[in-house]
Amino acid sequence: MSREVQAREGTVKCVVWDIDNTLLMGIYLEAGDQPPQADPVLAAVLPKLGERGILHALASKNPPEAAAHTARATGWRFAAAECGWDRKPDALARIAATLGIAVDALAFVDDDPYERAEVGFALPGVLVLSPEEAAEAPGWPEFSPPVITPEARRRAEMYAERQRRQVAERSFGGTREEFLESVGTRVTIAAGTAADVPRLHELAARTRQFNSAAGRAPATGPGPGADAGMTQDWFRGLLAAADCDVVTVRLRDTFGDDGMVGGCVVAREGETWTVPLLMMSCRAMGRGVIDALLAWLVRQAARAGARRLRVPCLANSRNVPLRLALAAAGFRVPEVAGAGDRGLARRSRDGGGANGGGPAVYQRDVGTALPDLPDWVQAPGERGGDAA
Repeated sequence: MSREVQAREGTVKCVVWDIDNTLLMGIYLEAGDQPPQADPVLAAVLPKLGERGILHALASKNPPEAAAHTARATGWRFAAAECGWDRKPDALARIAATLGIAVDALAFVDDDPYERAEVGFALPGVLVLSPEEAAEAPGWPEFSPPVITPEARRRAEMYAERQRRQVAERSFGGTREEFLESVGTRVTIAAGTAADVPRLHELAARTRQFNSAAGRAPATGPGPGADAGMTQDWFRGLLAAADCDVVTVRLRDTFGDDGMVGGCVVAREGETWTVPLLMMSCRAMGRGVIDALLAWLVRQAARAGARRLRVPCLANSRNVPLRLALAAAGFRVPEVAGAGDRGLARRSRDGGGANGGGPAVYQRDVGTALPDLPDWVQAPGERGGDAA
């Protein structure tokens, strides 16, 4: 495999493994009373990548019992398993949906050249590997996140908690808000500290569905600008800046503690507050966290006497969920006056600014009726929260 051709942006979030002649040394359905044992080389790759926060899943043309045997043979708890006789691209798409991550955050390992070619053609964003290549993968940059936080080390455990939560929600008879309250949801919004920098950096590098900067350092606002990148030093500089705030968001409930799931940077500029970076883990999706953060930002800006709140958002195909959340929270991309500017307004809504490549600027006036915050949100300026 050409490393140049396979180069990708960002690290892999989940490796999807075939079973027969890949994780197992043989074919499960042809093994009789003695199922194949685990391949020792590839079984050793599982914990190496797991310690870095990379998930593992199975996609195999086998009965479900093959997945259970593979888990026992390798000693690994897989985050998802798709066993059946469907096409592998369809199985990978279902795994991505189950885990709440983008398909192009997956890697796929299979001994069969046809299966690899089919996945590579149908899902070009997936990193496709042979077993021999997968054995070397721990040394590749795609599998080497720049920072490994406590949240990363617990990622497999947190996804197991997520699955239990989803099962409970499906059987719950009330509304989503009632379910969140019933499971003891607690969202804590707080000022960032130096101890939070590694996790803030990790979120900036990993998040895509809820990332207003699309993984790039904002070119405007506080900080040294896009050329510097969203490094740990970049965040440390923001913590020391007098004209901006770094905000963290933590999440837990009775199923488990997800730790820090999001954050943002707020530039306070008189009557206009700007959020040049807004990011949230996909694990928080559907749990009211992004809605709570946006509502708190509006309320906080109003308390400080600001008149409007702006969120520049560099739109792409992956951060549609964030743009939908902004719209649901009352943020709009203002129309540009004049018939000659209609194309400019349309480009802005689609993610291009005045120069055709800048962010769309979502804006909301904060002098109108303020949004409510659920009782399970603790935040500065709110009842039960720290001082602003």
